[in-house]
Amino acid sequence: MSFSDRYRPNPAFARLGDDFSDPVEPADFPAAIDRFWNDRWAAAIGLDGLDTAAREAHFQRFEPLPDNQVTPRAMRYHGHQFRTYNPDLGDGRGFLCAQMTDDRDRLLDLATKGSGQTPWSRGGDGRLTLKGAVREVLAAEMLEALGVYTSKAFCVFETGEQLARNDEPSPTRSAVLTRLGHSHLRFGTFQRHAHEGASDRVGQLIDHAIEHYYPHLDGAPDRPAALLEAVVAASAGLAAGWMPAGFVHGVLNTDNLNLTGESFDYGPWRFLPHYEPGFTAAYFDQQGLYSFARQPEAVFWALQQLANALALVGERSSLEAALNTFPTLYREALLDAFLRRFGVASAGEEADEALVRSFLAFMEASRMGWQAPFHDWFCGEASARRALAGPRAHAYAGEAFETWQAALLAHEPVRPERLANPLFERTDPVDLVIDTVEACWASIADSDDWSGFETLIGDIRLTGKGFDLGRDRVGFRP
Repeated sequence: MSFSDRYRPNPAFARLGDDFSDPVEPADFPAAIDRFWNDRWAAAIGLDGLDTAAREAHFQRFEPLPDNQVTPRAMRYHGHQFRTYNPDLGDGRGFLCAQMTDDRDRLLDLATKGSGQTPWSRGGDGRLTLKGAVREVLAAEMLEALGVYTSKAFCVFETGEQLARNDEPSPTRSAVLTRLGHSHLRFGTFQRHAHEGASDRVGQLIDHAIEHYYPHLDGAPDRPAALLEAVVAASAGLAAGWMPAGFVHGVLNTDNLNLTGESFDYGPWRFLPHYEPGFTAAYFDQQGLYSFARQPEAVFWALQQLANALALVGERSSLEAALNTFPTLYREALLDAFLRRFGVASAGEEADEALVRSFLAFMEASRMGWQAPFHDWFCGEASARRALAGPRAHAYAGEAFETWQAALLAHEPVRPERLANPLFERTDPVDLVIDTVEACWASIADSDDWSGFETLIGDIRLTGKGFDLGRDRVGFRP
């Protein structure tokens, strides 16, 4: 077992003390079956030298990594759940187990899901289903491939327990998942301490966040407003990134949004089968509060709650000014996100807006699968011959298409050499619609056949290499 010089332990959150998290004991699981290991990101943080026994020790029994956090810590937070405040939240089936600094000097977290009960379990068993772990791996891999800033599924161990659940056939298999993230400092973390009137703790969190996530704000005269403005910008980028990806998170409560604008905590997520603004992911979201088209609204509402928490120590007028930057930042980020997915350069604000509007009109009229036109028309004009000779050529006709095509061809391709990737030799894109996910799981559940899962991960990573949407953007590449 060895740790490379890329392993740079930095257990910063634990140094804040017991007001912010609770030391906990991980569950004693009866089995440790290694089901997933993210070799790319293990190499990025210096853990690629771990053998099977070491992986089990650190990510199934959660023995501490060298010079790192000595004891797992369940984080304290509150949050609005479907816009109802809940003061009984906190890490109920997970904990922070390690932190390290990467080669870009970012503080990264290793945190768990399904690792056992904590003081915040609220009567739950603290466990995770194996299906839930598989779904999180797929969601995180797909979003990373599509250029969305996301936590990474780092490893999964099947744990040998049988779990009872109301929303899937029971008993069902269990797992513990570790995710690698930029920050698990949630909006709800600030809400908890503001709710308790602890201005000193809110101030400590602000200082911690600026030191480790936004160090360029260190000299800001109004630290609460400066931090909020940075989080608004990051969150606008996150909400914008979900839209061209066709991703529906499902549960955008304030405890599921963090300070670095990173997508994480994947429960009832879905990818759009086709363009449907009201499409929801969670069966219990009967009002469509977190539907596809309402996700930016949900993020902005959550930011308002963060601002309310920061108001305990900050000036409301400056916090409101920071909040008011969201609409413009979101609009700019949305256009940029669509242009990156199309693989074309900006042709000016008016032309870019026309491109997105005409695309959505075409998608509404055609009912085409959401991922297909991005695959067929990547880099615009450079893919025209391929798209019009492909299996969906019949759908690329009519007034709505012609309007979109004209708007697309008015934009110059960006790095069309990407089309030489084997991804674009395929007729169909990788698509994580619910049928694909369920078929992948069925093979595992019925016959313990992981070949479909492994193939799907390979296809998703090929998608990431083909589109190459993460170039020059922090967070997408090891």
